[in-house]
Amino acid sequence: MIIIGAVASAHGVRGQFKVKPFTAAPEDVAAYGPVQLEDGREIQLKIKAVAKNLLICGADGIRDRTAAEALRGQTLCVNRTALPDPDEDEHYHTDLIGLKVVGDDDTDLGHVVGLHNFGAGEILEVAGPGADSRNTKMYPFYPPFLREVDLAAGRIVLAPGQDTPDEPEEGAENG
Repeated sequence: MIIIGAVASAHGVRGQFKVKPFTAAPEDVAAYGPVQLEDGREIQLKIKAVAKNLLICGADGIRDRTAAEALRGQTLCVNRTALPDPDEDEHYHTDLIGLKVVGDDDTDLGHVVGLHNFGAGEILEVAGPGADSRNTKMYPFYPPFLREVDLAAGRIVLAPGQDTPDEPEEGAENG
């Protein structure tokens, strides 16, 4: 299952609710058929409006504010098979979790445990190799740091020697 959105809050008194979409096109959150809620229920989203990067949605069976409030915080998921294949230079986050990460000099950096975007681009969270697997480091997930994503080989290649957010430049003084 792939998370394509999350319910942010109730909207009004008639069972509508706000959805934060995680899809490339916000309206696509309703394009892949019924979505599954964390509690196991399936609902078919009906987009009513867009407000401040959130979708105002309704769904059969959600008829009042109390029912809409009960959805708050739940993620909306669809089967991976319902989604289109990504373009050659695109990847679903779920396909990257667990991939081995190496430097382009083949140094083992660990494996992917998460992806984040704090506003300045995608950040790859990598658990260190072997006994160091409880420690994670963050690496930029865009060029020139990102060299290759090879899903077939199960690995991501990053540029060695590039400064990463948690590593100071050589010779930099703490101040």
